[in-house]
Amino acid sequence: MVKINGIEMEASGQTISEYLSSTEYNPKRIAIERNGEIVIKAMYGEIVLQDGDSLEIVNFVGGG
Repeated sequence: MVKINGIEMEASGQTISEYLSSTEYNPKRIAIERNGEIVIKAMYGEIVLQDGDSLEIVNFVGGG
């Protein structure tokens, strides 16, 4: 199980990109922290999520 924004999910074995493709997140408008460290966008397709990982995904919203 992977904890994503505080919720346990079955995402082990997926890359971050694979996980994101199953969500409504726009990869261009988010920042991700994995286990306390910021993930560089170029690494989304390289990093495989593992049991016990914790992700925090922040979605940027424009407006004024």
